Amino acid sequence: MMSETAEACAYKWEFKARFRRHAFGWRSQPAIQRVKQAVAEVKKVARKDPILAAEGAVAFIERVSPALERVDSSSGAVGTAVNHALIELVPVIANAPADIEVRGPWLERLLEALQADEMPYIEGLGDHWGELCASAELASSWADRLVGATRLALNPGPKIHGQFPGTSACLSAPTMRSYFFIGRL
Repeated sequence: MMSETAEACAYKWEFKARFRRHAFGWRSQPAIQRVKQAVAEVKKVARKDPILAAEGAVAFIERVSPALERVDSSSGAVGTAVNHALIELVPVIANAPADIEVRGPWLERLLEALQADEMPYIEGLGDHWGELCASAELASSWADRLVGATRLALNPGPKIHGQFPGTSACLSAPTMRSYFFIGRL
């Protein structure tokens, strides 16, 4: 019997070839169409294999922003398409019956993608972090992990503050400890 990891590696996602760094030119319509096709592909797989679909959703989220960096997004249509994709794919990841050994690496990959998001197409992903964790214990662990950098980013002092892409992730997966640390800014 093939393991979940081996099965995920063996499956050939069609969208992966289309979503590589700078894959799209400046025109937004082809990019929007490809985003919709990728979401449809993941949702189709989700009907039969929710773990594989969640893996595909994570892979798409990792690839989408770098692939769209050169697309003209002045109309907001590309950002809207990506936001709709996130709204549809977050539940695929969140509802997948994955244990911590599978979900943990997904979250690591998603945080890396969030931090590398130069064009902020996936910045809204952090707002769903608690949902992506799929358990209060894992959400608490992530909030504890991210609270230090979040505290510095939110510091009102003129010398200690900044931007931290994980701030919304930390705040969407709060614990009493994170409230305490953030509240003491």
